[in-house]
Amino acid sequence: MTAFLASAKSRLLPASVPFRFFAAASVLHVALWVALIFAAGEFTQFRGGVGKSLAAVHLLTVGVLVMTAAGASVQLLPVATSRPLAAVAPIKIVFWLLAPGALALVGGMGFGHVGAMIVGATACVLGLLLFAVLFADNLRRSASMPLVQAYGWAAFVSLILLLALGLALAFDNCIGFLSDHAGLALLHMILGAFGFMGLLALGFSHVLVPMFALASAPKGRLAWVGFFLATATVALASTGAFFGNALVLSASCLLGLAAIAVHVQLMRATLKKGMRKRLGLSFVLVKISWAMLALTPLVGLAALYGLPGGATLFGLVALGGWLMTFLFAILQRIAPFLASMHVTRASGGPVLLSDLGASAPLTVHAWCHLAALAGLSVAIVLDNAILAALASAVGLASSLAFATFIAGIVKRVASGTT
Repeated sequence: MTAFLASAKSRLLPASVPFRFFAAASVLHVALWVALIFAAGEFTQFRGGVGKSLAAVHLLTVGVLVMTAAGASVQLLPVATSRPLAAVAPIKIVFWLLAPGALALVGGMGFGHVGAMIVGATACVLGLLLFAVLFADNLRRSASMPLVQAYGWAAFVSLILLLALGLALAFDNCIGFLSDHAGLALLHMILGAFGFMGLLALGFSHVLVPMFALASAPKGRLAWVGFFLATATVALASTGAFFGNALVLSASCLLGLAAIAVHVQLMRATLKKGMRKRLGLSFVLVKISWAMLALTPLVGLAALYGLPGGATLFGLVALGGWLMTFLFAILQRIAPFLASMHVTRASGGPVLLSDLGASAPLTVHAWCHLAALAGLSVAIVLDNAILAALASAVGLASSLAFATFIAGIVKRVASGTT
């Protein structure tokens, strides 16, 4: 990967651009676990509705997942496709719409202030629409990577639908014009977790996993089968949520299992063929995220047929177990490599990646992150608020450790030397 990025310096953005997204995501990650501590009394029975739990969920989705994905994709897609962004200023505008917008949105949700919620939702929608334009422009010029391009366009469509529905849900809290707020909220979650973020994660996996493992990217019929199964799953689940049809939702879970089986098989084959076998702690987390991805449709089925706390557990496994675990695993590899392109060694010679990011905080993060997710899962099943608060406190320790890791890299990038 070092050689790959070194050959692509002309397509690298100024370091301040992606790292402002990563730093904001790290700070909001801390805020997420703090919010969950305060929401512990209601979180285990969360079924939607304005309040502290909804604010915590959107700290995770908009604050952590979307912020991380935006920062990574605006840098990685131009590098991977050899097509630089047309301009840097628009992505800075995305950040300055998205960051305060996310704060206003979650603040409005947490304190029940509909006006703040609408202002925050509007700012987030505008920021993500601008991001979508930039993303689409780069996708349009990435014909050399047809599979990744296909995942990107599917994620783009999901994002547009997600934004329209999210804005409608925000205004519905004030006007009350939607006939089935809860059903559309489920559709909103499916479009966000599995449509936009999910398809983006699957698509970029076809670039990042081979890049880290020093292997060729998955190609051929099976890779395209995986794409069609994944997009069909999102379409079927969205249809089931829109019409409130449990049978269609169940079918989407079964189809999702097939899509996941293909994706994991492709990724395992890529790792097996890769020249680099020791991929470290980050890929332990990646493999755990794949296991959580496989567990997601099973929990979804159980939730549809009466598992206590099943709906909340489904959201935790999908958003926390799969997406958050995967993104932080990838970010701990991406951030040092990107930093190495902007930093020189004070003593001369090449910059060592071990000089850029401390490993101890990552170890603390990994263990505490997994323990927090496990604790929250048990708390949801048992409907135990005290256990949920304790698990959230462990999660807070994980977020502080990861923030320490990112802060160390940002400090070195700002100084320009290591």
